[in-house]
Amino acid sequence: MNISVQANKSFKAVDQSSKRYIVMKGSAGSGKSVDTAQNYILRLMKDKGRNLLCVRKVDVTNRDSTFAELQGAIFRMFGEEYSKYWYINESAMKLRCKANGNEAIFRGVKDDAQREKLKSITFKRGKLTDVWIEEATELTQADFEIIDDRLRGLLPDGIFYQIRMTFNPVSASHWIKKQFFDRADPDVLTHSSSYLNNRFIDEAYHRRMLRRKEVDPEGYRVYGLGEWGETAGLILHNYEIELISQAFEDYDDISIGQDFGFNHANAIYIYGYKDGDIYVLKGLYGYEKDTTEWIAEADGNIPKNKVMWCDSAEPDRIKEWKTAGYRARAVHKEQNSVKAQIDWLKARKIHIDPSCVNFIKEIEQWKWKFDDKRSEYLDEPVPFFDDAMASLRYGVEGWRKPKAHLNTSLKGGI
Repeated sequence: MNISVQANKSFKAVDQSSKRYIVMKGSAGSGKSVDTAQNYILRLMKDKGRNLLCVRKVDVTNRDSTFAELQGAIFRMFGEEYSKYWYINESAMKLRCKANGNEAIFRGVKDDAQREKLKSITFKRGKLTDVWIEEATELTQADFEIIDDRLRGLLPDGIFYQIRMTFNPVSASHWIKKQFFDRADPDVLTHSSSYLNNRFIDEAYHRRMLRRKEVDPEGYRVYGLGEWGETAGLILHNYEIELISQAFEDYDDISIGQDFGFNHANAIYIYGYKDGDIYVLKGLYGYEKDTTEWIAEADGNIPKNKVMWCDSAEPDRIKEWKTAGYRARAVHKEQNSVKAQIDWLKARKIHIDPSCVNFIKEIEQWKWKFDDKRSEYLDEPVPFFDDAMASLRYGVEGWRKPKAHLNTSLKGGI
């Protein structure tokens, strides 16, 4: 058997540990998820009787994260011969080692029904021994306790229970910091990493991070250095992450906001408005896709009969969306419109469905610029990692300025 392994020395202690809790905070590009996936593939092949559960807050987000990482690890390690050793069921998101029957499955914990399903997980061979919680800051402490309680009972010699948590340390007030980093526990191994520790990162990525350091020093601390994010300077605090209705008829009005992007994210979200509150239902978010590709992805996911407020700086893209049958409109950007939009948002409660994981990441770190010379925050947002926030600002324009909404609807857009 020929196996190709990519190893970063910074993860050696983590991969060799048998402690119950491995808690890994790190920057974007640190390699923590790649290393975790590779380690689990090796572990599942080596120890008969092991089985892995991969968890995200929303189950479907596993497909482009934990499942993709594990599948990618298999392809890298075994090349074209991977099917000799692993059975991969893409539709059901299930992996099985052919040599010993060990499996990897994928679940979410966004509601009581999904949490209940965790209690009844069984495997044909062996027990649930390993849990990988990716983007662990998405979970509540109650979610974690339910998962932790599943790992119990006697195991064969040499087999141990272990939960590995991987995440970007967005907020210093998060329960994970208090539970695992701020107190000593012999069952816990904490680990920190950054893209600077990853020998497989390319030079272009290094330059990108340096640009972020210049534009957004505080954001660079979290997403560049893997340090805990501070709550000072955050723009919005008036939001709650909770399951919300996806039925349009449950709201007074529905709107769509889109911020165009390619190298930075393209963000399209559906918003509900009810009794003065804002509801973030669901959306699309990603990189390096042209307008044609986004229109294809929006088909069936984004309604065509609701107004879509877009960045007025991209009239050609707006025209493409109109041609495709969407009610795309340009947002009129008057002087100080960003500050006015933010003030309007701050006066309302924002409810965010947990499926909007990228939206949540952005709102948790959306900050005002900081003036080092005067040691004070400015009334100007940091222009980095704010694409979902731009979608939010655009999406509420019809409610913030209802007369303008009526006029543009009648005229067919600005």
